[in-house]
Amino acid sequence: MTLWNSTLGSSFILVGILDGSGSPELLCATITALYMLALTSNGLLLLVTTVDVRLHVPMYLLLRQLSLIDLLFTSVVTPKAVMDFLLRDNTISFGGCALQLFLAMTLGGSEDLLLAFMAYDRYVAICHPLNYMIFMSPRVCWLMVITSWILASLSALGHTAYTMHFLFCMSREIRHLLCEVPPLLKLACADTSQYELMVYVTGVIFLLLPLSAIVTSYSLILFTVLHVPSNEGRKKALVTCSSHLTVVGMFYGGATFMYVLPSSFHSPKQDNIISVFYTIVTPALNPVIYSLRNKEVTGALRRVLGRHILPAHAIL
Repeated sequence: MTLWNSTLGSSFILVGILDGSGSPELLCATITALYMLALTSNGLLLLVTTVDVRLHVPMYLLLRQLSLIDLLFTSVVTPKAVMDFLLRDNTISFGGCALQLFLAMTLGGSEDLLLAFMAYDRYVAICHPLNYMIFMSPRVCWLMVITSWILASLSALGHTAYTMHFLFCMSREIRHLLCEVPPLLKLACADTSQYELMVYVTGVIFLLLPLSAIVTSYSLILFTVLHVPSNEGRKKALVTCSSHLTVVGMFYGGATFMYVLPSSFHSPKQDNIISVFYTIVTPALNPVIYSLRNKEVTGALRRVLGRHILPAHAIL
């Protein structure tokens, strides 16, 4: 079988969801709108949770990290996909592909772990409120954040190095929205079955274990909430939990499909659609679901914007 030179001077061709769509212009506009929503909402949340000292508490420290991850994650994927479509140039260098793979796996892995820590935070706040500052002290929160980034970075570095060391077949087309392990392995000429098993094990560690922790945390929360005498409080908690679990389901469902299910279950069209959910849709919805409907956040947003906008009007 003929091999092409997979070196730093070589390139791949990303054939993403926009190339196979029946209405690519409409889909491109939708993706662009979702990206702008992600930039605006996550940017506002980062601003508010950083500037307003009332939000310098453990829960909002974790939310600030989630917004940062979502902002970076969608920026690694979306601008490249949109510009490729507009310029009709889908090429990505070997080094660029490796960098995108590393960043996407780092950010995705960090979010996997951070969502589990956030579920634990909610569990402690609702089920053990009197011990909240003991179990969720600032030191513990920062340990959670640092652990998420370090574990995800080490895993991403190992997978990126091993994936990109393969020799690839003559076809340079990656039939996917971005450079990820499963579509890249389809181009490898060597037997990748053992490495696919390693990818599966990593997927279980970074996806199914945190997902189990999230489900357990919210199950205990619901059990506690159902014993709350107030109907209004019970209804509010149920709505909040269901909205959180919806976003968690979209993110973990898509990532689990990509990294845990065997390759026989995959098709380029399905993979492209699913990757859109955890790289574009979820980062746009997370700040709306988790924070911008929160009265504390909206109140802080009004205070921060009022502090900067009102003086400007006074000057004019």
